[in-house]
Amino acid sequence: MLDLTQGQFVKHVVTHPFEGFEDLRWKKAGSMKIATGIVVLLFIQQLAYSRMYGFQYYSDYDKIFNIVPYIFRSFGLFLLYVVCNWAMCTLFDGEGSMKNIYIVTAYSLIPYIVGYLVGTVLSHFLIQEEYIFIQLFEIIGTAWSVVLFISAMKAVHQFSFPRTLCLIALTLVAIVAVMFLLVLLLTLFQQVIIFIFTIYTELSYRLRV
Repeated sequence: MLDLTQGQFVKHVVTHPFEGFEDLRWKKAGSMKIATGIVVLLFIQQLAYSRMYGFQYYSDYDKIFNIVPYIFRSFGLFLLYVVCNWAMCTLFDGEGSMKNIYIVTAYSLIPYIVGYLVGTVLSHFLIQEEYIFIQLFEIIGTAWSVVLFISAMKAVHQFSFPRTLCLIALTLVAIVAVMFLLVLLLTLFQQVIIFIFTIYTELSYRLRV
């Protein structure tokens, strides 16, 4: 078994996807601090890709900047996946705790984050005819993260490959269901606020009259 520091294990799992997460699990070497730092980098990557990409590729930016969508696409979706995956794994008798799911999911995002950050930087130096090189970094980073992600879920829950894919699919269905319910609740809450405001306005008008 490898005797590595927490920081060295990050490199180990990224470069050795199939045995890296198994080693991480048995050594209990995952770090919540490092994982949280990776999620923060995910937020920065989302922000940089949308707001700092080369002007020759994206010239029309929103005049009014709203940070909420970027928070949701990074922190929000990440935490929602962790919670939904933990909920689904209890039905499948998975061995992963919420903490372990949080850590390995964050670690698996590293190539994706790096690929798009590199692509964002290159977009300021390469012309449009060389865009294929930017796409290459982004595609390779995304594909490598998918491999790491599946391997991470397989290792943390100790599932077979087909069962791991089934768990991921059910987790995505759960995420969609939760988001649908959240939209319904927000819509209902908005209607209640409008109703209360309407009553308040009507009463205020009648009292003045």
